[in-house]
Amino acid sequence: MDIKELIPQREPFLFINKIIDLSDDSIVTSMLFHEDLDFFKGHFPNNPIVPGVILNEHCFQSGAALISSKSNGDFTNKLAVVSRINSAKFKNIVKPGEVVTTSTTITDQLDNAAYFKSITKNAEGKKVLIIEFACTLVEE
Repeated sequence: MDIKELIPQREPFLFINKIIDLSDDSIVTSMLFHEDLDFFKGHFPNNPIVPGVILNEHCFQSGAALISSKSNGDFTNKLAVVSRINSAKFKNIVKPGEVVTTSTTITDQLDNAAYFKSITKNAEGKKVLIIEFACTLVEE
């Protein structure tokens, strides 16, 4: 399934390249952080790394794609927005040219809110980020 069928984000703020696996309660996504991404110019010029907030956004977009897939992408007049971050643990840095793979699972769902846990790993299988968060569906 194409990620653009599930979430409204587009380049330059789309941080999922590929959906690897999708089930009722989990999604596995990946992102290649190309060397030419604009944020590398300033974060940091002599030692560029992917900003933590971008890694968070990658997880948030994965969660939004998962709940969108549960409704067959039909979020007519609704938008999934992050409403809570319970914890975020950064374990390793991500450099230009690296690929990360993220497993995101729904841990709970209530009415218009879904709670998630994401684990992001680098190509060597080392954990980069572990984050627990919630998304809420709001009227556009």
